Amino acid sequence: MLKEFKAFVMKGNVIDLAVAVILGAAFSAIISSLVDDIITPLLLSPVMKATGVENIGELAYGVVKYGKFIAATIKFLLIAWILFLIVKGFNAIKKKEETAAPVPSGPSQEELLMQIRDLLKK
Repeated sequence: MLKEFKAFVMKGNVIDLAVAVILGAAFSAIISSLVDDIITPLLLSPVMKATGVENIGELAYGVVKYGKFIAATIKFLLIAWILFLIVKGFNAIKKKEETAAPVPSGPSQEELLMQIRDLLKK
């Protein structure tokens, strides 16, 4: 059962799906940070100025937070790099197992045919 599980996990489709889910979650953090920390404050600042708020920094939602967006981007890049290394390791293990496949022992097909031919001649 353990061998079956290992074969299932080592399939390319399972690993690709796992990578896609993890990268999708990390990328959604970038999009959320872009909208919440950069776009929304920039859209609200004209509205706040029109309503008479002099200092945009007085309101928490009026401050553009570039740092949070940069941090989310760096986290995404680190996650992507780590996943790249993991997939590269899986591929190396998979390639090793494929090359280490045992060579069939015994005579080759040609040798067996030659033996059958020789027996038929006798």
